[in-house]
Amino acid sequence: MINTINKYSFRQAFKDAGRLNQFSYDGLDNLFDYFEEYEDSTGQQIELDVIAICCDFVEYEDLEEFHNEYSKEEYPDIETLMDYTQVIENNDGSFIIQAF
Repeated sequence: MINTINKYSFRQAFKDAGRLNQFSYDGLDNLFDYFEEYEDSTGQQIELDVIAICCDFVEYEDLEEFHNEYSKEEYPDIETLMDYTQVIENNDGSFIIQAF
Protein backbone atom coordinates (compact mmCIF):
# COMPACT_ATOMS: atom_id res chain seq x y z
CA MET A 1 0.00 0.00 0.00
CA ILE A 2 1.39 3.38 -0.98
CA ASN A 3 0.59 6.65 0.72
CA THR A 4 1.19 9.75 -1.40
CA ILE A 5 2.60 12.66 0.56
CA ASN A 6 3.11 16.36 -0.04
CA LYS A 7 5.69 18.78 1.36
CA TYR A 8 3.63 19.42 4.46
CA SER A 9 3.33 15.73 5.33
CA PHE A 10 7.03 15.23 4.51
CA ARG A 11 7.96 17.93 7.05
CA GLN A 12 5.41 16.52 9.50
CA ALA A 13 7.06 13.07 9.29
CA PHE A 14 10.35 14.66 10.40
CA LYS A 15 8.57 16.46 13.24
CA ASP A 16 6.82 13.26 14.36
CA ALA A 17 10.16 11.42 14.36
CA GLY A 18 11.77 14.17 16.49
CA ARG A 19 14.06 15.10 13.58
CA LEU A 20 12.58 18.44 12.51
CA ASN A 21 15.84 20.25 13.36
CA GLN A 22 17.95 17.85 11.29
CA PHE A 23 17.47 20.04 8.20
CA SER A 24 16.47 23.64 7.60
CA TYR A 25 12.99 24.46 6.33
CA ASP A 26 14.41 25.06 2.82
CA GLY A 27 16.50 21.92 3.15
CA LEU A 28 13.43 19.77 3.82
CA ASP A 29 11.63 21.33 0.86
CA ASN A 30 14.62 20.69 -1.40
CA LEU A 31 14.97 17.10 -0.16
CA PHE A 32 11.30 16.53 -0.92
CA ASP A 33 11.80 17.94 -4.43
CA TYR A 34 14.91 15.79 -4.88
CA PHE A 35 13.04 12.60 -3.96
CA GLU A 36 10.10 13.50 -6.19
CA GLU A 37 12.44 14.14 -9.14
CA TYR A 38 14.21 10.85 -8.41
CA GLU A 39 10.90 8.98 -8.50
CA ASP A 40 9.84 10.73 -11.71
CA SER A 41 13.14 10.08 -13.49
CA THR A 42 13.50 6.43 -12.44
CA GLY A 43 9.85 5.40 -12.31
CA GLN A 44 10.65 3.82 -8.96
CA GLN A 45 8.69 4.79 -5.86
CA ILE A 46 10.62 5.19 -2.63
CA GLU A 47 9.49 4.66 0.92
CA LEU A 48 9.70 7.60 3.31
CA ASP A 49 12.14 6.61 6.03
CA VAL A 50 13.04 9.69 8.07
CA ILE A 51 15.82 7.99 10.03
CA ALA A 52 17.46 6.64 6.86
CA ILE A 53 17.32 10.10 5.26
CA CYS A 54 18.92 11.62 8.36
CA CYS A 55 21.71 9.02 8.15
CA ASP A 56 22.21 9.37 4.40
CA PHE A 57 22.04 13.16 4.00
CA VAL A 58 23.79 15.99 5.85
CA GLU A 59 23.14 19.72 5.59
CA TYR A 60 25.95 22.29 5.87
CA GLU A 61 25.55 26.04 6.33
CA ASP A 62 28.40 26.73 3.93
CA LEU A 63 31.58 25.31 2.45
CA GLU A 64 33.55 26.38 5.52
CA GLU A 65 31.40 24.18 7.77
CA PHE A 66 31.80 21.31 5.29
CA HIS A 67 35.58 21.76 5.41
CA ASN A 68 35.50 21.17 9.18
CA GLU A 69 34.78 17.52 8.32
CA TYR A 70 36.27 17.06 4.84
CA SER A 71 39.53 18.10 3.20
CA LYS A 72 39.58 21.58 1.68
CA GLU A 73 42.33 20.48 -0.70
CA GLU A 74 40.36 17.48 -1.96
CA TYR A 75 37.00 19.31 -2.15
CA PRO A 76 37.83 22.99 -2.72
CA ASP A 77 34.41 23.96 -4.09
CA ILE A 78 30.85 22.75 -4.64
CA GLU A 79 31.54 21.82 -8.26
CA THR A 80 34.31 19.43 -7.22
CA LEU A 81 32.11 17.99 -4.48
CA MET A 82 29.43 17.25 -7.09
CA ASP A 83 31.88 14.87 -8.76
CA TYR A 84 31.85 12.71 -5.61
CA THR A 85 28.31 12.82 -4.27
CA GLN A 86 24.82 14.20 -4.69
CA VAL A 87 24.65 17.88 -3.74
CA ILE A 88 21.35 19.67 -3.15
CA GLU A 89 21.83 23.42 -3.00
CA ASN A 90 19.52 25.63 -0.94
CA ASN A 91 18.63 29.23 -1.77
CA ASP A 92 20.58 30.69 1.15
CA GLY A 93 23.98 29.21 0.24
CA SER A 94 23.64 26.19 2.48
CA PHE A 95 23.63 22.75 0.90
CA ILE A 96 22.84 19.11 1.56
CA ILE A 97 25.07 16.24 0.52
CA GLN A 98 24.49 12.54 0.36
CA ALA A 99 26.96 11.26 2.95
CA PHE A 100 29.93 9.42 1.52
